[in-house]
Formats: sequence, structure tokens, C-alpha cells
Amino acid sequence: MSNTNYPTGVEKHGGSLRIWFNYRGQRLRENLGVPDTAKNRKVAGELRSSVCFAIKMGNFNYAAQFPDSINLKRFGLNQKQISVGELAAKWLDLKRLEISANTLRRYSSVVINMVPKLGATRNVSSVSKEDALFLRKEILTGQHCPGSRQPETSSGRKVPTVNYYMAILSGMFQFAADNGYTASNPFSSIAALKKSKAEPEPLSKEEFGRFISACRSRQAANLWTVAFYTGVRHGELVSLAWEDIDLKAGTLTVRRNLTSLGDFTLPKTDAGTDRVIYLVDPAIEALRNQAELTRVGRQYLKEIKLREYGRTTTHPCTFVFSPKLSEIGNNGGQHYAVGSLSAMWDSIMKKAGLKHRKAYQSRHTFACWLLTAGANPSFIASQMGHSSAQMVYTVYGAWMPGNSVNQVEMLNQKLGGNAPLMPQGNSDMRKFI
Repeated sequence: MSNTNYPTGVEKHGGSLRIWFNYRGQRLRENLGVPDTAKNRKVAGELRSSVCFAIKMGNFNYAAQFPDSINLKRFGLNQKQISVGELAAKWLDLKRLEISANTLRRYSSVVINMVPKLGATRNVSSVSKEDALFLRKEILTGQHCPGSRQPETSSGRKVPTVNYYMAILSGMFQFAADNGYTASNPFSSIAALKKSKAEPEPLSKEEFGRFISACRSRQAANLWTVAFYTGVRHGELVSLAWEDIDLKAGTLTVRRNLTSLGDFTLPKTDAGTDRVIYLVDPAIEALRNQAELTRVGRQYLKEIKLREYGRTTTHPCTFVFSPKLSEIGNNGGQHYAVGSLSAMWDSIMKKAGLKHRKAYQSRHTFACWLLTAGANPSFIASQMGHSSAQMVYTVYGAWMPGNSVNQVEMLNQKLGGNAPLMPQGNSDMRKFI
């Protein structure tokens, strides 16, 4: 019988049929173990066509199609099988035990957006470094990567977001590699994209004055004054309770943080659980003013999620800032939501006629003001909740040289007149003079 009676890619071998196809740049053959009949030739041709289509679409599961093939070992496909969608679900479920609910929500958001681009039904072991690079390009530019079934996006993501997405996916695929689902992590050797360093945009004292004057209420002015003069994160600011403040000692202890999900957690800090902020006079005055409004308010017992999975504690909280003061009919909540501060900030900035900045600039402004006043970077780091001054140098390094004139003036005052005398007994140094 001539070969013209065989469908493309189907051939006779040792009395049975086999098919051939190209996979990862190589021509491979798989014996089907069925006799050479007209009916079987047709079925073999259809099978071969479906294999080629799956390879082209990037969702071919070699081990599932040919579980006894000798080619599995050649391509490292003889490990456990799992689809990208199944891997994502398993990984997120296990991560739930070690990360906060807010972090889990961010991870889940990334996974939900990225898994369809890789192919939810695709075998994890088939994802290559090339696939990962094309995915990064699609995230960055908004252009389709090969085989993507997702609609074209109008624009890409910013570099920090792309790096964040890739880091999360790398963690997920490292889990797959560690547990035998794939031979290696295709994301592990991909370097992060270079990104421009974001410079802080602090408010000047004149801009701060305009900002406070534009506040619509006494409480709003107090809230933002405390924000600017303490540098607390917004989740810490709305969580602030009178039980945390000692106006006589001039201290504020940061004990909790409110997440965007509405959960109270321990503070987001590298330096430890609680941190003590030493209040400057403007912050003390704002808190004294606010005490007239909320100090005798109702105390609530709030559940605080601890870092250990499943453990909580309770804090008594008489919240310093209460939306009930500004809501019509006193229908406001017990405390502000984190997201509400950004809306309040934007409204005030617009009313004050100031250049638009994100609300997080209140924290940057605190750091810059303290640097201008000559504060030690280590002290600033402790007030802001960083474990060392390195973060201060990293974030505000480009801004700090602007204070050189002030530093020189301070040095002239302290080193003016005669230079300090050299210790009399230091003969080793005198020989160099």
C-alpha cells in the first residue's frame, strides 16, 4: 500500500501505526499500538492534527497524551502533572497560612489577571522562559504575547508594577519546581526591569499653610496636621486611639494598622510591633484641639489580627478621628476607612489650588521637614518605622543634598573660631603635621 493513503504525519511501523510531529524544535514519533487499518489511519490522522493544534496553542500536555512515552524523560516531562490554573489555586491556598489577608488579596489579583494570559489549562511544565519574557512584554506594553487569548489592553503597566507581577509569578513557579511539577522555574533568571527612582514631592511650609486653610472642618485640619508632623501611614492614622497617646509625655504609640480590606492588624513596620513617636509641638497642639471633639467619645473593643495565622487580640479604642463628626445625622462609622483619606486629600488639594500629589506625600513631607531641621536620619527612621536609616538615604538621598547650605551653616556655628586643639599626647599624629 503506498504512503499516499496515509494522512499527513501518520506512518506504519512494525505492523502498527505511529504519528510524527514537531515539538520544541524536534521531530518526534509516538507509536499508537493499533493495527494498520483504514479506520485507524483516519483516527490517527485526527489525533495527530489535535496534537499539532495543542502544541501551536501552547497547551499540549505531553504526559497526559502519551503517559508511557520515552520522550517524556528527554524533555523533563516525567514529573507530576498540574495545570497553571490548578497550580495557582493550590499555591494561593497554601500562602494563606503565612501572609496577611491584605497581601493575599494583592497576590490573588495578580494571579487572576496573569493565569489566563499563560493559559489556565496549560501544563505548568510547558511554560518556558520565552513564555515568561513575552508575558512581561505584554504586561509592560499591553501588546499580545504569542498564543494569548486575552483581549488587547489599551496600555501597559508601569515598570514597578511589572516587576511586582513577575516576582509573584516567580514565587508561584518556584513552588512548582520545588514540588516536582516542573523541571525549573522559568521566571527565576529574568532580571527586574530598570526603573526610575521616584522622588518625594514634599509640601513647602507655604503650601502646607494653604492646605490646612482649605480643610473644610476643624477635625480635618487636626487630622492632616498630625499626619504631616508624625509621618504615620494612613492605615495607622485612622487606627489611632486616645489610649495610644500621652500628651503630657508628648508621645504617640503606633499599635495597629487598618488595611484596605477593613481588618485591623499590627503596624506595618520593619522595626518591630509598636513604635513610639515623639511629638513635636504642632502635632501636640493639633491633638489637644482634637481632644475637645473626641476624647470623651465611645470606646470600642476592636479585634486585631496578629502575624501568627489564626491568632487575634483585642484593643480598647476611643478613636481620635471620627467620621461621625462630619456625617449628616451622625451616621458615620466608628473610624475612617483608609481609602477615604485619599478622597479627602484630593478635595483639599484642589480647593487650595496646589499641584496634585498623592496623599502619601504627607509622610514624605514629614521626613523632608525633619531632614531640613537637621534631624539624624536614624531618628527619622525610628519615627517612621524603618529598621535602619538606609531607607531614609535610599528614598530621600536625591533630596538631601538640597540641605547642604544649612549643614554648612550649622558646621560654621559649631566649628567657628579656633579649630579644636589636637590632644597633647598624640605624638603619632604630630609627625604628619
